Amino acid sequence: MTLLKLTAGALTRCRFALSPLAETIGALITLQRRHILPGHEAWHARYLADYEHWLARDPVAAGLLPLIAATKRFPDLVAQPPRDGSGTRISDELSSVAAHSDAQVRAMVAASLEASWQPQRTGWLTLNGLGPRIADMLRYGWEHFIAPDWVRRRALLERDITYRTTLVAEHGWQHAIESLRTRPVWSPEDTAIRFSNQSLPDREITDDGLILVPRTTGGGWWTCEQPPRYALVYPARGVGTGSHRAESDALATLLGTGRARIVRELIQPATTTQLAAILSISLGTVGAHLSVLRDADIVTGTRTGKNVVYRLTDRGERLVTILATPSRAIDNRGPS
Repeated sequence: MTLLKLTAGALTRCRFALSPLAETIGALITLQRRHILPGHEAWHARYLADYEHWLARDPVAAGLLPLIAATKRFPDLVAQPPRDGSGTRISDELSSVAAHSDAQVRAMVAASLEASWQPQRTGWLTLNGLGPRIADMLRYGWEHFIAPDWVRRRALLERDITYRTTLVAEHGWQHAIESLRTRPVWSPEDTAIRFSNQSLPDREITDDGLILVPRTTGGGWWTCEQPPRYALVYPARGVGTGSHRAESDALATLLGTGRARIVRELIQPATTTQLAAILSISLGTVGAHLSVLRDADIVTGTRTGKNVVYRLTDRGERLVTILATPSRAIDNRGPS
């Protein structure tokens, strides 16, 4: 078993951040694996062919991305702890990628190749200027596949952070960390996170704390390591909960398509801004629907800092449970 051991100071300094680079890596992995995720069906259908054409003409993409999608260890240069919290910019992350020397890149990729479960292409490693080449490759991936969808994705990530920070405030960091996975991951006797069942060296998270980074793609989690700075990238909660088409179901018949979509999204609490971004509708439309749903005691709003976070009431939860498709029933156990 591999543990992420936290000092007492580290636990008090844990925090959340966004990483456009981590989101890009996660999304490119889903395209490489041809893995269609709930909530991303339209995105996957739109971009898969473009992704395949890109790999056919870019040797760095064709060499590195299949490796990242089939290894238990990412090259460190593409797994970096974000430095600026929710304000982390892709340009800064890619500048850090580009700063790596050829020798550093080859050593990092060699470690990933040893952990790969599939044969990989390595001819691209003979090229010069590997750091800048990889940065340019990831910039293309960001600009063509992620940036057009970033407003929606960012809203999903911010909604997840809002949920986790509420857990921290109400129950403490241990409970918030447990919520990241469906299996038990917190080891109170070690003050540590059970990161993996593999027998690898434990990580010591010192008083700099652990950075928790959500991404919209599913699957497992990974670490970003620049000791003493560590980040843990995990799948955000509730992505795809509102992706069920409401046009022909009982909930839409009762409430109308627009309000049914909002009710489904509020299986995970959200602000009006987040709902507008996730559903690609105007703030005014969201506000009008919420007003009707609030008057019907289906949703309620609670002020958290500068924002009002909306969630389903008990009546709203019962309504969804009764009328929604069984596979979309509410799951209060945490992230999927």
